[in-house]
Amino acid sequence: MDYSRPHLADRLACEYVLGTLRGAARRRFDALLPAHPTLRRAVAAWQETLLPLAGSIAPVTPSARVWQAIEARLFGPSPSAAAPAPWWQRLLPWRVAAGLASTAALALAVALAVPPPPTAPVLVVLMPNANASVTSAQLSQARFVASVSADGRGLVLRPLDTLSVDAGRALELWAVPAQGAPRSLGLVASDRSTRLLRDSLLQNTAAFAVSVEPEGGSPSGAPTGPIISVGSLS
Repeated sequence: MDYSRPHLADRLACEYVLGTLRGAARRRFDALLPAHPTLRRAVAAWQETLLPLAGSIAPVTPSARVWQAIEARLFGPSPSAAAPAPWWQRLLPWRVAAGLASTAALALAVALAVPPPPTAPVLVVLMPNANASVTSAQLSQARFVASVSADGRGLVLRPLDTLSVDAGRALELWAVPAQGAPRSLGLVASDRSTRLLRDSLLQNTAAFAVSVEPEGGSPSGAPTGPIISVGSLS
C-alpha cells in the first residue's frame, strides 16, 4: 500500500486522530509514522483541526474522598489503622453482608463522581454533487469533511483537495433541514480549514452543503449558485 499518496494518508490520519482506526490497523499505523513524513504531516493537520473541539468539554476531577476510598478498597487500610479483626470474625454472615453493601456503595460513589467519556465530535463527509452545473473540473469533484463539536456549537470544515474558485466568487456552507429552507453558516475557505461558531448547529439539520456564491456570500439568504458538495448527517 502506497502510504505516500496524499488521499490515502489523509483518510488514515483522520481515522487515527478520531480514534476510529483500531486494532492491528492502528498498531501498523503507529509503526509506520516514524518513517513516513506524509503520514506525520497528515496527522498533525488533523490534530490541529479536530483537537480544539475538545475545549468545549469541561473536565471533572473525582474528589479526594473517592480516591481514598478506592485505594483503601484495593490495597487495604493504611498502617496507622487499627489491626484487623481475626479471620473467623470477618467470615461471619453479617460481616459478609456489610462488606457487600460497602462495595455497592463505593461502586455507586465512583459512578457518580467519575463523568462518562466525552462524546466524540460528529463527523460528516461532503461528497461531490453529480447534479451541479460547474465548468471547473476541481469544483465538480469537491469533497469536504465537517467536524461538529459534541455540544453542537463549533464546526470545522476542511476541503480534502485544494480548490480553485474564480475571482468574484466564494464558497458558502449551508445547514439543510429535512423540511424548509437551508440556513447559511457562513463563507468557507477553498484551500484550508474554516472554523465556525454557531448555536445549535445540529438542531433541525439533516445535511450540510457547500454552494458557489458571489463574493461576500449569497445576496438572498438562500443558495443562488450551484451546490457542489453535500453530506448527510444520517
